[in-house]
Order: sequence, then structure tokens, then C-alpha cells
Amino acid sequence: MDATLEELKAGIRRFRTQVYPDHEETYIRAASEPQTPHALIVTCADSRIDIETITQSVPGELFVTRNVGNLVPAYGEMLGGVSAVIEYAVTALKVRHVAVCGHTDCGAMKGLLDPEGLRKMPTVNTWLRNAHAALSVADSLAVEGEPASARMRRLTEENVLLQLQHLRTHPSVAGAIAREELTISGWVYDIGKGEVSISENGGRLFEAVKVEGEEA
Repeated sequence: MDATLEELKAGIRRFRTQVYPDHEETYIRAASEPQTPHALIVTCADSRIDIETITQSVPGELFVTRNVGNLVPAYGEMLGGVSAVIEYAVTALKVRHVAVCGHTDCGAMKGLLDPEGLRKMPTVNTWLRNAHAALSVADSLAVEGEPASARMRRLTEENVLLQLQHLRTHPSVAGAIAREELTISGWVYDIGKGEVSISENGGRLFEAVKVEGEEA
């Protein structure tokens, strides 16, 4: 018996019996109408990231692509799945916003900081070239004696900012922004705190999304 597959089947059964019945109308509507997501989220393949839960979105609201390190190759350098998703989301689906979402404790960022750990993963190592400039910027801003956690946080933020720069090189994105039909932002999700910090309007500062009762 495949224990992992059986665990997945058990989850499907729980979905069918405990989740689907309460949201049947939503799923029926999603299946019968063309999708009209309002946003594209580029996020990490990390299994701890559930972007629909974080944003409390229902089926049909988000177009999502995930990859190691939430990377967006600059247009023309690595044309493939990520580029196709961006082009389709912006041109065909007319999403109004694109967010690049990084997160704490990211394995890809750890790989950038410790390339020796990628020695047995040449494909991952090649893919992470799309983030090398972020490492250079993060190191240039380093403060002597700072803890490793600060370096990791800065690299995570710089990587998101770099991917936003890459995103702007895509013709579909550049055109939609010029026509004021599209906005973009960078996010960092703190897994342990359940907190999302966002850089918007082209800024470098990431500010936490506050909830009622929290200090501004």
C-alpha cells in the first residue's frame, strides 16, 4: 500500500464530505463560468505557503504560479512556464494586479547563501541564477556583526524586489502598466507570525499589513 497516496485520498474524502457541501454553489459557479481572477500571485513552491488561505480567496479569484524561490526570469532569458503564466494572466485574463510573494525560512534563499548545499542539484543551482543580483545587493548592505537572521531577511526582501524588476521587463506587463491597467507589489510572508509585509508603488520598504488592534 502506498501510504502517502492513501493519505492524499483521505484528504480528498474529507474535502468531498466536509468542505465541498458547504461551498457547493461556489464550485458550481466556478465550473460553469469563465475564470476572471483579479490578481496573479507568483509565489514559492514551498509546501508551507497556502496563498489562497493567506488572502482568504475563493476559487476563481487568484491565478497562481509557484516555483523554487518565487523567481521571475527577465524576459527573453528563460522563456518557459513562468513567462507563459504571466503573459496569459495579463493578456488573456486581464488581471489587475501581480504580486511576487517571498517568505521566511526559504530554502532557495538558504541555497544562495550556501551554494555548496546545491552541489547535488545542478538544475536548482542554474535556476537560482535569476536571484544572484539580489544576493549581491543584500551583501552590499550588510552591517558588520549582524545576526544571520537579518541577512536572511534582507536577502528575502531583495529577491522579491529583484523579481519585480524582472517582471517589468515582460512586454505584456510593461504595456499594461503603461496603460494604467495593472499594478504590481512585492510581499514577504512570515510563516511563524502569519504576517504579510508588502512593498508597493515601486518602494523598497516592506510594511506589514496591520489588522484592527495592532499598532500602526
